[in-house]
Amino acid sequence: TTTIQTIQTTTIEMMMATMNNTTTSTTTSLSSLSSRFRRSAKKNNNNKNNKKEATGIFHQREETRQQQRRRRRRSATTNAAASGTKTEGEQLHLSALEQSELIDDTEDFPIDANTKFEPTIGIETHVQLQTKTKAFCGCQYSYGANANTQICPICMGHPGTYPKLSEEVVEKGVQIGVALNCKIREVSKFDRKQYFYPDLPKGYQISQFDEPLCEHGNIKVVIPVEEGGGEATIGITRAHLEEDAGKLNHVGGSGNVSTATHSLADYNRAGVALLEIVTEPDFKNGKEVSAYGQELRRIVRYLKASDGNLNEGSMRCDVNVSVKPVGRKRFGTKVEVKNMNSFNAMARAIDYEIERQEKLYKEGRGDEIVQETRTWDDQNQRTVTMRKKEGLADYRYFPEPDLNPLVCSQAYVANVRKEMPELPNEIRDRYKALGLPNGDVQVLVEDENLVRFYDEILSANSSRSSEEKEVNISKQAANWLTNDLLAFVKNEKLATPYDLKLNPEEIAEFCFLIENGEISGKIGKDILPELLLDGGSPRKLVEEKGLMQISDPKEIEKIVQKVLDMNPNQLEQYRSGKTKLKGFFVGACLRESGGRANPTLTDEILMRKLEE
Repeated sequence: TTTIQTIQTTTIEMMMATMNNTTTSTTTSLSSLSSRFRRSAKKNNNNKNNKKEATGIFHQREETRQQQRRRRRRSATTNAAASGTKTEGEQLHLSALEQSELIDDTEDFPIDANTKFEPTIGIETHVQLQTKTKAFCGCQYSYGANANTQICPICMGHPGTYPKLSEEVVEKGVQIGVALNCKIREVSKFDRKQYFYPDLPKGYQISQFDEPLCEHGNIKVVIPVEEGGGEATIGITRAHLEEDAGKLNHVGGSGNVSTATHSLADYNRAGVALLEIVTEPDFKNGKEVSAYGQELRRIVRYLKASDGNLNEGSMRCDVNVSVKPVGRKRFGTKVEVKNMNSFNAMARAIDYEIERQEKLYKEGRGDEIVQETRTWDDQNQRTVTMRKKEGLADYRYFPEPDLNPLVCSQAYVANVRKEMPELPNEIRDRYKALGLPNGDVQVLVEDENLVRFYDEILSANSSRSSEEKEVNISKQAANWLTNDLLAFVKNEKLATPYDLKLNPEEIAEFCFLIENGEISGKIGKDILPELLLDGGSPRKLVEEKGLMQISDPKEIEKIVQKVLDMNPNQLEQYRSGKTKLKGFFVGACLRESGGRANPTLTDEILMRKLEE
């Protein structure tokens, strides 16, 4: 008992001593912490007082850095031009916008009610890359999935997570850059672009600022025949990789941001790989803008780099529009227009914005045109202010610390180029060399499946021509495919021409019979519906129905003579000068032959007989 009491007493004394020491330590710690808090508060107050000044300094420094970059590039361009080193000059040349900013000739072009204006139009297009995962994490993405089911700590920007660049993203970005005739940087880097939107979970976007993956390219666009035709070459300033933001779903009201009662954030799209393509301001009107958008969509679809669906946001075009007096070099105030869900809407938005800005200038209200983002109101056919446009300094770019520079060697780019398919412009040139009309070329090139189907028809004919006599069916095949066959595909709601019961070999045989003069185009028109419904060999069907074209001159001469003998009055009138009756005799000969007489041969023999 004494021993236990002694142990208890000793234990209690030790505990009391420990508590005293802890209290002393805690008091010291609290005192130290309080001192640190006071210093921190003082520092924060100083920071708060100097915040405006600090922000101004940051903006000044950012502007200075931009000016220095432009000076270096301009100097390098000048030196390169003087020394004849064209490559360096091309690599560092200034964009049209940067050149415009170096010249201030606004005072030389006063504006009044009679001033004539010209537009300056450029496009920024975000192409959503069709990859297995997002840009910097392993999440998959599919349009229309349940909200917030395709996310992870990395794409949500949780602390302690690090991005890892997808190799497939780089490959598809390089493919598009090559297709746009861009220079692919051997070393590019990623940057953080700071801005705070509810659908941007990290509070910044991983993008590329001053060292993009692709730059200094061009694209040739073809204006559709129904819109006047023609071609235009559009310069590509840059194309850079970045990640997408999430999406806000506006609830209540009419479903748009201005009338909604609240918005729901869906982060499935956050982190999806994008390639942003920025053009030079080379567009003259809305038609060229629409043609550019359509050609860019063809390219990314041919490459399988994106599905290019505007209605799903896979391809989003933002248009930059300004106007200036004709001849002035200094650009006007740029206005960005967003939320156009079709190429026709893009053209209409541009036409409206040009008219709006010109009207404000002529009314003396040019100061109301500010650098801003406007949205296209399709219902009312007008643009509406969305938000003021941020400047580069507002984004506070700095190099992404968690990603190494991206290295694309020349060998890598050459290998990517080697694996690329034939592109729309290359196909267009090949078809023009075959003598196809522009309208047929336009229809064919629009659909990759149609191109492949047409090429298989020509290939089947080449095999046939090696066994029989050589007959060129290029124009015949294009004409039948883009008109009758494609109309049948659409009416029957078939997915592709490959769903037809007529295969490319049978279509080649059909065109061969017409081009070789074995059947007429009229007979071809008559038997085509049956072939489309049942399929099978066109030659066999023609033989079964006894529709082979009569090409024997002696037989045709008998038919012509019979027609002349049956119509002596018309023959006499023709020989008296009523030469328009020739059409009557041609029709009569074709009816007499059941449409089987060779038209060319019939015409030759008929003319000879009429002149006797």
